[in-house]
Formats: sequence, C-alpha cells, structure tokens
Amino acid sequence: MLPKLITIITGLAGLIFLYTFIIGLSWSISHGFAGVLGGLPFAIIIAFVLPMAAYDYWDSCIREKSDN
Repeated sequence: MLPKLITIITGLAGLIFLYTFIIGLSWSISHGFAGVLGGLPFAIIIAFVLPMAAYDYWDSCIREKSDN
C-alpha cells in the first residue's frame, strides 16, 4: 500500500483531471451541434456522477478507516 500522502496527491490529481475532462466535454456538447437543450441530459448525468467521484476520493484517500 502506498503512503497516505501519495494516495491523497495522486487521487486529487486524478479527480482534477476527471472534473476538467467531463466539464469540458459537457461544455463542448452544449455549445456545439447539440445546443443547450441537447446537452442537458448529459449535464444532468454528470451532476450526479461528479459528486459520486468526489465522495469516492474522500472515502478512499482521506477518510480515516477503522480496522474492525
């Protein structure tokens, strides 16, 4: 297992890359051929997915776990 600081840094970098990619993809869909209403279903989906990714980062890297 990696040291805690390395998992926090690499997890945060991955989360930032994921957010940047997904938000950029949503922006390009909404401002491209599909238009705002065409990109709305994708925006609604990522409104649920990105907080789940942030929770998973917190749960995996930051939260103190008790070994029971």
